[in-house]
Amino acid sequence: MGEFELIRHYFQQHSAESTPASVLLGVGDDAALLQPPAGEALAVSVDTLVSGVHFPDDAPAEEIAQRALRVNLSDLAAMGATPLWFTLALTLPEASDDWLRDFSRGLFEVAEAYGISLVGGDTTKGPLTITVQVMGSVAPGLALRRDGASAGDYVLVTHTLGDSAAGLASLQGRLEKAVSEDVSAYLQERYWRPTPRLEAAAQLAGIASAALDISDGLLADLGHICAASDLSAELFIEELPLSPALQNATSQDQARQWALTGGDDYELCFTVPESRMPELGALIGTGALQATVVGRLGTGSGVHCTLHGEPYDSQQSGYTHF
Repeated sequence: MGEFELIRHYFQQHSAESTPASVLLGVGDDAALLQPPAGEALAVSVDTLVSGVHFPDDAPAEEIAQRALRVNLSDLAAMGATPLWFTLALTLPEASDDWLRDFSRGLFEVAEAYGISLVGGDTTKGPLTITVQVMGSVAPGLALRRDGASAGDYVLVTHTLGDSAAGLASLQGRLEKAVSEDVSAYLQERYWRPTPRLEAAAQLAGIASAALDISDGLLADLGHICAASDLSAELFIEELPLSPALQNATSQDQARQWALTGGDDYELCFTVPESRMPELGALIGTGALQATVVGRLGTGSGVHCTLHGEPYDSQQSGYTHF
């Protein structure tokens, strides 16, 4: 199957079925023509996933597609943006019908769930690599950034941390404990199908002073907020939110380590001024937002971990690309 036939068969037909009015010209031409919402800024992000680096070499095609689009949508959530469009650059060692069918099914399942449209891309032959660019919109004054935090702000994270690292360990047979099929399935799904916290981000507009998504581990990513805002952070290890599944799968020390440095959680880490904490507490109290206070910002630099007030030495610093 040639490149253009491949695009038409697996991608163009699907994207044409649900093209919104904002897509003036989509897949199949030299470039897409897009109409952004009036008065809003465009938020644009791109990520590349490489076989053997960002997912196992024998990973199912549907799960690769799910993960590739979901982790990119997480970047839009981190900015408080609404998803609009995405492009896909796909490098394949061969054009397998079965692989492409499964990949496109997983891709468009996520796209439909989050209301985002494929508007273009590219295909080429080579080692398996997936590059996704996502575009969304946000009111300029409501974008969540890394550099807006102040000393005294509280540090919070959504949902639980460490599950994805445990899910990868489960896939690779590295869990310390024998676990049930339900626990294993839960942890592996947290790895393959992270939930972009778009609804949570919408709740934080006007409340959070800074935010990002946790891709490289809480320790490293909170460090990015500190660096951008010229601050330090104290991280309360005893407050790290750990799921029952994670605690069933490993020791407390390993669970905390994965929560700090395992990465691939794609939860939000955000900061909130003390004056806005009652407003945030109301959201948490009504169940509109699931978040946990895990630290506080101060003057100085770096992230300093404590366990019940005593210094805590993390064994690792988080994922780095080079």
